[in-house]
Amino acid sequence: MALIALTSAKGSPGASTAALAFTLTWKNPIVLVECDPAGGDLLSGYLGRLEMPADRGLLQVAMADTRNNLPDEFWNQLIDLDSPHRKRLALPGISSPSQANTLRPTWPRLAAFLSGLEYAQPGYDVIADCGRLATTHAPWPLFHRADLVLVALRPTSLRTVAPVWPVLSELRRDLVEAGIPPHRLGLLLIGSGPYKPREIEERLQCPVVVHLPFDTKTATALCQGGRLKGSRDLLRHAASAEAAVRESIAALRSQPSALSQAGASHVG
Repeated sequence: MALIALTSAKGSPGASTAALAFTLTWKNPIVLVECDPAGGDLLSGYLGRLEMPADRGLLQVAMADTRNNLPDEFWNQLIDLDSPHRKRLALPGISSPSQANTLRPTWPRLAAFLSGLEYAQPGYDVIADCGRLATTHAPWPLFHRADLVLVALRPTSLRTVAPVWPVLSELRRDLVEAGIPPHRLGLLLIGSGPYKPREIEERLQCPVVVHLPFDTKTATALCQGGRLKGSRDLLRHAASAEAAVRESIAALRSQPSALSQAGASHVG
């Protein structure tokens, strides 16, 4: 398995928290890359209790890319979340949306590099937290290279489900225009609501790949760098989700020419 990109519609459905939960529970070696053009939260959140260089991360990789030195600098900028084992690595994102335009020339080369990390020695899976798709300077090359694009949503009401339809439509349209079958799109449900997963799939014409619980205590600890207490349902479900993600990617790779049923139906 190679590259999994996480994104969302408007609001804060929990994509970044899910990405971190996956990273902390993945069995295979994994790299979390904060690719959100609106700015990353890792240094101020989960790693906020540690003394980390403020300039560590993606922006330094982009600067190295201008010197044709992206691969070497990438490894230099990573933070070992499981030190010294280097099994769970993270690349912090930019600190301000004003830096997003700087990343635009780097996205294609970074996406190609990340998609090849499964063939490195040792091989790594990659979780790319791409933030909300509504933002300017979206990292489209990452969606093009990703083996699976998961769109996060909280199915609490029609108000939270409806904005996902235009996001999926935009992703499908862009992938098709790039000559890429859009069947690699999937949904990441967080929490529950009046709609069952099958109803969500029918409304959005997209399969539910992962369903995580809405675990406020664990999510808050991950976002703010606090101590993990209680049941840790989020982490347990994130660990279990790895198998579903792998099965989905294996199925997609076995049918590279298959197209999803984009459909003409709309939410509502």
